[in-house]
Amino acid sequence: MEQALSKLRVGIGFDQHPFARIDSGRALVLGGVRFDAEAGLQGHSDADVVSHAVSDAMLGAAGLGDLGAHFPDTDQRWAGADSLAILAQVVALVTQVGLRLANADCTVICETPRIGDAREIMMERLSAAADGPVHVKATRPEGLGSLGRVEGIACLAVALLEEIG
Repeated sequence: MEQALSKLRVGIGFDQHPFARIDSGRALVLGGVRFDAEAGLQGHSDADVVSHAVSDAMLGAAGLGDLGAHFPDTDQRWAGADSLAILAQVVALVTQVGLRLANADCTVICETPRIGDAREIMMERLSAAADGPVHVKATRPEGLGSLGRVEGIACLAVALLEEIG
């Protein structure tokens, strides 16, 4: 039993971004899905908190540090980057150390948008980029925050990696 368990590694990822100014022109992207009717999030890349949390969970499980170490906000190559492309880069890093995604699970924490209608598409896009199954669910903070204001979106993810071969 001990030998089988040593082939599995788990990591936790968390990301949050505040909403950008309405006149910023930033699109809201969550799990690779664009929500056109919503204000976007501030960030160096496309600020996709879901993709970032899954990426961070995978990096942590592989013992490869965090997202900021590999994709720093001081590096202009990542300015405005598609976070699904960043997730695909993380998969390459994880694969180089002999691991692959067994599964990931994430919880999006937001008042708006309601992601129910987009959840299946988010899971498809995340799973394709991560090269393994990614499950997405959501919850509302129900007024938590600064005096009940909605100030941004957060995501918590856990990833289980397994040794290749």
